[in-house]
Amino acid sequence: MRAWVVRAGENGEREHAALEEGVLLAGWQGLGDLTDIATREDIKTAVAAAYPDEGPYTVGNWTGQLYRFVHEIQPGDFVVLPLKSWRVAIGRVAGGYEYRADAADGLRHVRRVEWLVKDIDRQSIQSDLQNSMGSLLTVFELSRFGAAERIAALAEGEPDPGRPDADEFAASLTEPTKLYEEVRRRASDEPLTLSIRDFLAIWGIQRRYPAAVEQIKNDLDERGLVTVPPFTDGSIDSKIAVLAGGAEPDEAGTSAVTRLTGTTSLTPAVQSAMHAAGHLPDEESQVQTVAYRVSNLESANRMPESVKVGDSLKTAMTIMVLRGYSQLPVLDTDGRLRGVVSWESIGRAHMADPHASLEAATVRGQEADRSDDLLDWIGTVHQSGYVLVRDHDHKVCGLVTASDLTVQFGTRVRPFVLVEEIEQRLRRVVDRCFPLDLIRAVVPRGRASRVNSAANLTFGAYGHLLRVRENWAALGWAIDQQHFLAALEECRQFRNGLMHFSPDPVTADQLLPAQGLLELLRSLDPQN
Repeated sequence: MRAWVVRAGENGEREHAALEEGVLLAGWQGLGDLTDIATREDIKTAVAAAYPDEGPYTVGNWTGQLYRFVHEIQPGDFVVLPLKSWRVAIGRVAGGYEYRADAADGLRHVRRVEWLVKDIDRQSIQSDLQNSMGSLLTVFELSRFGAAERIAALAEGEPDPGRPDADEFAASLTEPTKLYEEVRRRASDEPLTLSIRDFLAIWGIQRRYPAAVEQIKNDLDERGLVTVPPFTDGSIDSKIAVLAGGAEPDEAGTSAVTRLTGTTSLTPAVQSAMHAAGHLPDEESQVQTVAYRVSNLESANRMPESVKVGDSLKTAMTIMVLRGYSQLPVLDTDGRLRGVVSWESIGRAHMADPHASLEAATVRGQEADRSDDLLDWIGTVHQSGYVLVRDHDHKVCGLVTASDLTVQFGTRVRPFVLVEEIEQRLRRVVDRCFPLDLIRAVVPRGRASRVNSAANLTFGAYGHLLRVRENWAALGWAIDQQHFLAALEECRQFRNGLMHFSPDPVTADQLLPAQGLLELLRSLDPQN
C-alpha cells in the first residue's frame, strides 16, 4: 500500500472537477495521450515535444511526475488532495490512467478515484505529515514517517497516529528545564539523543532563525551543555547528542565528549556525527553559525540506490530503467565511490565494445562532502544534473539532483512571493483610497518628506493607517476590521521572521497566515 499527493493545480483550479467527477487530474495542458507510452524515456520525449521552450531539468522533473501518475500509482493506493479551504480529501485509486480527448485542456489526464473523505481539517494532521504534503510538485509520493498507514487511519475517521518512529520521550521534554534535568540524571555513557526538530521544540521553535539560535546557545552555555554535532548543522531531522560539556573531567582527566567519541552505545547516526566532531571544541570556538550546507537537503541524507564493483552492466541498466535513473553510483565493498555509470557513459562504452563491462562504462563522479556549502555546488548540479554526497568516512550517504534543488529552492521562494503580492495589493489599495498627506501622517515626521507613495511605507505602517476608523471606512470593505488587522499583524510577524535566514523550510502550517490574508485581499481587490 502506498500513498500519494495529486494536487488540483497551483491554485486549486481543478479542485471542483476532481471532487465532483471522482478523478485525479494531472493538468499539463497541450500534452497528448500517454496511454500507449510505456517507458520514462518515451514520456520524456513527449514532454519535450509538447514544451519545446523548457530546459532539460524542467522536462526531466515533469517526466518523473507524469511517469508516477501514469505507471507508478496503482489501484488501491491512497491519494491525498489538498484543498483551498485548508482541508484535505482522501481517496482510494480505482482505475488506471485515462486520456479524455473530449474534455477541456488541462482536464484530460485522469485516474479514477473513490473519495473516502473530503473534509479533514489540516490541523488534525501532525506537523511532520503536513510538511511532507508541502511539496510544490503536482504528483509525488508520501513515503516517509509511515505515511501510507497514517493516511489510511485518517480515511477511516481515526486521528493521525503519528510517526511510527516518533520519540515519545523527546515529546515529554516540554521546556528547557526538563532537558537540563534529564541530561544531569543520565549516566555519562548514556547521553540524551534526539532529532534537531524535537530539540528545537523544547524551546517552542520550529525553524533555526538567528535569534532563536542565539537564545538556545545562550541557554545551553549557562547550563554547561553542548550538542554534538552543533544543532545548527544538518537537516532538521538529523540526530544530535546533548552532553554535559561543561562538567569537570573524571578521574582519568577526560571530558564527557572525549569519553563518548568512540563509544558503541550511541545510535549509528550520532556515532558518525560525534566522530566527525572529534572532541569538544574550546570555549572560544563554540560560536554556532547557521550555514546552508549540503546536509540540509533531505536527499543528501538518504542513501541512493547503487551497484557494486564487479556487478554486471546489465544489472546497472536494469535498475536504471526500473527506477527511471539517469545515473547510478558504483561503490566498493566499503561504500566508497568508485565512479558513476550513466546512459551517456553506457553509450560511449558500447560504441567501443558492444559487450562492454560495468567497469568500462564507469566514469568519474562528482562528490561533495556533507559539510560543504550548498551554494558552492549549485553550478555543478546544474551542469551535471547531480552530485553524490559523502560522509566524514568518505562513504556515499546521499545524492542531490537538479530536481532536488528545484523543489528545495521553490519551497524557499514561495513565502517571499506570497508576501510580495500582499504588499503590492496593499500599496495599490492605499494609493487609490488615500491622499498622500494622509499616507505621510503614519510615518515619523523626519521621514514623511521622503514618502512619495504607499510603496515607501513599512509593513507595520499599513496597520497604523487602517486602524483609524475614518480611514477604514474609506476602503468600503464589507469585512470585520479587527479580524483583518489581526491577520495583518500576524502576517507582519511572519514577514519579519522570513527576512532572517534559516536553513529550515517554511512549513505549510507556517504559510497559513500569509496565504489566508492574500486570498482575502484578492477577493476584496480582484484586479490582477
